[in-house]
Amino acid sequence: MILETERLSLREMNQGDFDALCKILQDEGAMYAYEGAFDNQEVQDWLDRQISRYQKWNFGLWAVILKETNVMIGQCGLTMQPWKEKEVLEIGYLFNRDYWHKGYATEAAKACRKYAFEILGADEVCSIIRNTNIASQKVAVRNDMTVADTWTKHYRGVDMLHDRYVIHR
Repeated sequence: MILETERLSLREMNQGDFDALCKILQDEGAMYAYEGAFDNQEVQDWLDRQISRYQKWNFGLWAVILKETNVMIGQCGLTMQPWKEKEVLEIGYLFNRDYWHKGYATEAAKACRKYAFEILGADEVCSIIRNTNIASQKVAVRNDMTVADTWTKHYRGVDMLHDRYVIHR
């Protein structure tokens, strides 16, 4: 286990999490900000990328486990992401829609913010959010972040406007 909150524990994902990850990444509703659901290979690539991040940085997107049921309900963690001409430390989160609107994303994101500042010694952490993703924007605001700048990212053949929400230590 990497982190623990009142209701959640966060740990590294592994191959055994593939099916739970599919419930998130293959759900059109959950993936609207990504221009659609992933196929099995894209889910595997996503999982492999997280495992590679754990090896490279000792962090990545972690499995979010609901303590009450021991079920993986989402993913939340820290990643290095390209932003304009540099890499930035980002808190990312993506949850199974069955668990939306219960405060889990905010709870996990706040724990990741604390981890970034207290364990990693980061001076700033951000969340990069598509401008149409209102729910994720609200999580960033509840995580005491404010919009610092905007940039258009090109992903899956689409130009997408993104805002970078930031908080400093």
